[in-house]
Amino acid sequence: MNSILSWIQIILAIIIAVGILAQKSNAGLGGAFGAGNDGATTYHTKRGFEKFLFYLTIVSSLIFVALTLIQVIIF
Repeated sequence: MNSILSWIQIILAIIIAVGILAQKSNAGLGGAFGAGNDGATTYHTKRGFEKFLFYLTIVSSLIFVALTLIQVIIF
């Protein structure tokens, strides 16, 4: 059982990493320090695949944390 949980965690970790890297960021390095768009807001509504990817990353992360806690507590 411990081996199965470990494999599931590896798969989830890959899904999380790909999900985070695939999300588009318009901020760039300058946006991280407050520079960039002259004070205009950069918020935009997520739609379509971007929204799916966002929720997939969140759900995968929550499942990963839950499985990690289960593995630590039970095994």
